[in-house]
Amino acid sequence: MALERLTGLIAFARAGSLGSYTAAARSLSISPSAVSKSVQRLEKHLGVPLFTRTTRALTLTPEGLDLHERALRLLRDAEAIEQAAMAARLQPSGTLRVAASLPVGLHVIAPALPAFRRHYPQVTVDLRLSDRYVDIIEEGIDVAVRIGELADTRLLSRKLAPHRLCCYAAPAYLAARGTPAHPDALESHDTVTLRYQSTGQSMRWPFRIGQRVIEIVPPSGILVDASEALVATLVAGGGIGIAAGFIAAPYAARGELVPVLSEFAVKRHNITALWPESRRANPAVRAFLDVLQAAFRARMSGNAETA
Repeated sequence: MALERLTGLIAFARAGSLGSYTAAARSLSISPSAVSKSVQRLEKHLGVPLFTRTTRALTLTPEGLDLHERALRLLRDAEAIEQAAMAARLQPSGTLRVAASLPVGLHVIAPALPAFRRHYPQVTVDLRLSDRYVDIIEEGIDVAVRIGELADTRLLSRKLAPHRLCCYAAPAYLAARGTPAHPDALESHDTVTLRYQSTGQSMRWPFRIGQRVIEIVPPSGILVDASEALVATLVAGGGIGIAAGFIAAPYAARGELVPVLSEFAVKRHNITALWPESRRANPAVRAFLDVLQAAFRARMSGNAETA
């Protein structure tokens, strides 16, 4: 098989999985025009249209749908060969694609990257931060960090350090409005609530009362769909909000936020690192997982006083 056709099959497989040339280009670290040209050359060689193109969508034709799964298998086999070759080298090297949500990437992963690179200078880290669901297999991600319950059984996983969810507010707000002593008192306060981008649903605030955990959704005058926006609103005096300790810790350390109702804070064990089976022996993945777990442990233990 000519190299050009193999390139076209890879571009076709990614574009079919991700639904756009732009997303496929980002996944492959090439330009959208390069993806488009590769697919067009492949269509010309095969003599069948693989996609139906409109200004808003890229969908597989019946012929393309039949060929797509075959192309995916070819891509997986090619990646397995690459991973086996990488595993044969003792020193971690190559590009490591890491996916995570913005708060985890900003507060935990990004600060750990300089030390990781000092230890493994032959590894290039491509950190991708987004709250959208990422298909780790289809998008060629080496390691992903997710918060919440997992459903993808194709992946290997490792639990990272637990974190605490606690309420916070600005000192000026508490001075003006008072500090609640119980979650029931939140009804008389201004609150700021996180709305999940993936579902559009408001976050339920968990509290440990005695031996059980209750969840409430207080009536909030402000809803935001990013954790950084939530803490910024709280710092500005917007009211009381709930956030993970590792997100609020820098603000609490500067005195911009104060923990509220901390005796009712809930510990979660739902931050997990995930990676494909094909990356099991990849030295860069193994090294990064160790650094990642150490970074989470250090971050969470360092936040114990502020959460």
